[in-house]
Amino acid sequence: MGQVTLKNIHKNYDGHAVIKGIDLDVKDGEFLVFVGPSGCGKSTTLRMIAGLEKISDGDLLIDGQRVNDRHPAQRGAAMVFQSYALYPHMTVSENMGFALKMSGIPAKEREAQVRKAADVLRIDHMLKRYPKELSGGERQRVAIGRAIVRQPKVFLFDEPLSNLDAALRVNMRIELTRLHKELGTTMIYVTHDQVEAMTMGDRIAVFNQGIIEQLGTPMDLYHKPANHFVAGFLGSPKINLVSRPAAQSAQPQPLWDQWSIYASAGAHSLGLRPEHLQLAPSGRGIPAELVLAEHLGDCTIAHLRVQGSEELVRAKLPFGHENLTHGQMVSLVADFSHLLSFDEQGKRCV
Repeated sequence: MGQVTLKNIHKNYDGHAVIKGIDLDVKDGEFLVFVGPSGCGKSTTLRMIAGLEKISDGDLLIDGQRVNDRHPAQRGAAMVFQSYALYPHMTVSENMGFALKMSGIPAKEREAQVRKAADVLRIDHMLKRYPKELSGGERQRVAIGRAIVRQPKVFLFDEPLSNLDAALRVNMRIELTRLHKELGTTMIYVTHDQVEAMTMGDRIAVFNQGIIEQLGTPMDLYHKPANHFVAGFLGSPKINLVSRPAAQSAQPQPLWDQWSIYASAGAHSLGLRPEHLQLAPSGRGIPAELVLAEHLGDCTIAHLRVQGSEELVRAKLPFGHENLTHGQMVSLVADFSHLLSFDEQGKRCV
């Protein structure tokens, strides 16, 4: 079992509130991702679960047992850090088995557990190597293996892939997802990378300024964001947000005038993701000037200037728009079945 429950958790530093009352239930066997910008409180929350940060107020339960005052080693959680923190003078096998050795596990049993973890991670051929002989991805596997051998109830990952290059990150995302399915152990994973969050998590908790803005499945959060923050944080390129024009504004607002027809009652701002905007023959849509076209091979990201809009509008166009040029005038059309409406406080209108 590996159920984790946070009840009204607070964390204060010198009287300053960093975590402002978090309630969260992590299901047994779930892969839950904490995502948010730097300084939002996601790593602090993870460290409180691990026992590396003291909880200022509230209750932390693992499998129904309050563990606020338990030593980290007694909580049944194992943490994998951003830095690999391997002992350079020890082999892979010795690094992976070190915690077991300190716990008094006999050598034969220790060796069997290390080899089993190495097999799962596909690093059994590296057991006699030293960290300096390994690549970054291989070192991270060893760090994960060191956690696996402890057979924890909960794995805690604190941005474990941030030191790897792009190709290795993709490979390790696949490997960690495979590992979760194979082990079936609860995993809580911290990242600021929304791609990691969207592709790996069963559910995502979006953190902002010490609170959880929204908790849900990746697709729920993407298509039904609770508010402006979640809508703007998830998705690349960012969602297009259009605000209701001021009453005294004399400048035409073609985006608001057209989009608001399809909006919910009480809407003060509207959102459409770039993939729901396309180009059309002249005269069929809203006139726009192309400022920049990013040709990415499989698609083109068009950055467009529309009259009355302070921010550029972004459209994600399918393959076949390679001839777009700077300064070109185009017409913009929208799929309004995906239009999001937000109230005056920035909350999504339901």
